[in-house]
Amino acid sequence: MSAPYEIRAVEYLGGHRLRLTFADGLVGDVDLAERFAGRVGPMFESLRDADYFARVSIDEELGTIVWPNGADLAPDVLHDQAMSLT
Repeated sequence: MSAPYEIRAVEYLGGHRLRLTFADGLVGDVDLAERFAGRVGPMFESLRDADYFARVSIDEELGTIVWPNGADLAPDVLHDQAMSLT
């Protein structure tokens, strides 16, 4: 059985916005622009570029979103953010 906050689908909406579908059925949009606006570590530096950010995908083993450089975000935090906007 999967955790309710596992991400099952992601759709790039432009800029730093994503539509996420979670295992519990929640579908929510998140805007991650602020997360990458300030100081970030080297792993997340490339995510400031919207074209690179658009290369987001799902890692089914981790149950979250990832980028080609290995950067990922905690699905429970994304779930909470998506819930707060619905």
